Amino acid sequence: MIDKNAVPTKLLWVDLEMTGLDPEKDVIIEIAAEITDFKFKTLASYEAIVKQDKQTVVERMQKNIWWKDFPENRDEFVKKMDSGKPPAQVEKELIELVEQQFGSEPAVLAGNSIHNDRLFIKSWWPQLDLKLHYRMLDVSAWKVFMQGAYGVKFEKKEVHRAFDDIQASIAELQHYLEWFKGQED
Repeated sequence: MIDKNAVPTKLLWVDLEMTGLDPEKDVIIEIAAEITDFKFKTLASYEAIVKQDKQTVVERMQKNIWWKDFPENRDEFVKKMDSGKPPAQVEKELIELVEQQFGSEPAVLAGNSIHNDRLFIKSWWPQLDLKLHYRMLDVSAWKVFMQGAYGVKFEKKEVHRAFDDIQASIAELQHYLEWFKGQED
């Protein structure tokens, strides 16, 4: 049972690259994870290409519009598929990372639109999901609020690479927090 009153000490930033947005049809092809404290200091990180059936990956990518907009990423993923790690190995390594970094503390998942990543984790890596807190820190919620309430925008490059996307998510949250600090003057 997760203690609702336990104060988190770290965040588990995760970004998945998938062939699409449906965890029942699409597959995970890349993951990056970064553990930070609440001052956004990196404590540990992990990256992996996830080995999947190449034909399935290519077919699913062809059906999703954003892969057409990023042909260099698509081609790089397809090229690296054979050298990727099997999904079960990736899950095992992620669990080990979480256990090393969080101990008995449930890991709070953080990132942009993290809900969809969580759906894939639940579907593809259920043992990892058990290590995660039910609460999440979704930077997208900050984006909605900051744009709607204050007209504050954060311009981030659309890269669709897991590690780069994590760095952009952290920078985006820092941007909003700095904006609030600037309002105190």
